[in-house]
Amino acid sequence: MRAQVIINPIAGPGRRASIGACRDLAHRVLERHKYDADIRMTTGPDDAAVFACDAVTNGADLVVVWGGDGTVNGAASSVAGTGVPLAIIPGGSGNGLARDLRIPLQAEAAFEVAATGGVRRIDAGELDGSLFFNVAGIGLDARIAARMASPGARRGLLGYIQATLGELGGYEPVCYTIRDAKDVTGHSHMPDLVDQPALFIALANSRQYGNGAQIAPQAQLDDGVIEVVVVEPQSALRILQQVPDFFRGTLCERPGLLMRSAASVEITSAHAIPFHVDGEPRTGGTSLRLRVRRDTLTVRISH
Repeated sequence: MRAQVIINPIAGPGRRASIGACRDLAHRVLERHKYDADIRMTTGPDDAAVFACDAVTNGADLVVVWGGDGTVNGAASSVAGTGVPLAIIPGGSGNGLARDLRIPLQAEAAFEVAATGGVRRIDAGELDGSLFFNVAGIGLDARIAARMASPGARRGLLGYIQATLGELGGYEPVCYTIRDAKDVTGHSHMPDLVDQPALFIALANSRQYGNGAQIAPQAQLDDGVIEVVVVEPQSALRILQQVPDFFRGTLCERPGLLMRSAASVEITSAHAIPFHVDGEPRTGGTSLRLRVRRDTLTVRISH
């Protein structure tokens, strides 16, 4: 069997210094389970998608991606809909999707899952033509993602907190119109929100951003809906008061926080809308369309 292994050498702490060991580990575990492993290193943001596309075209039996949620997004976007299993080796600072799938954070254990695990089919969200498998975001969320993605930015939980505090003080909430949020039965559970000011809108396919920070504790990866979380303008103190719930997985709807499930959404604003998909910054027009692509990605998971 043939496995394409895609490694982001700069994702996570210390990866660049241990790239030889990463190669050796991938070969050792996969070859033990009868996989012929071809290993490719990313050097730019589009490489994971290109390498995964090449693997599918060339008949690979398995695509393994070692990196953070952005690298995983690139590979998964090319593998989605093909039936080729994607295995994730958590290598980023947050690893939100891997954590939600309960993939071991230790690399060798994750490679064992890649080689011998079961499979699960999960949904993807599609926002303005870009796929996401973990969480997408609009507004302040997108500004934070852009800062985190900039060269030299501090990663990890401390980096996220630093980026949030750096953006929060000067961020001006934007008004959005949100329409056509429907569940899988076609019934609307979210009334149209017209000119609704928001700090940010999170669109969650899985529960968490990473590091255990759960923006949508009720989200499921295969239920055919995206959790739409609208955070209204509020004081820094009020935001800080919700941090314990954020990390305990007990965040719930309350004044200033709207949480709904949606199979399709159109979000409009008076200006171009910056957004991110799995932490990868994008800029859309004045209208963004969200839809769910059901059961589109096959992932390797522990038995």
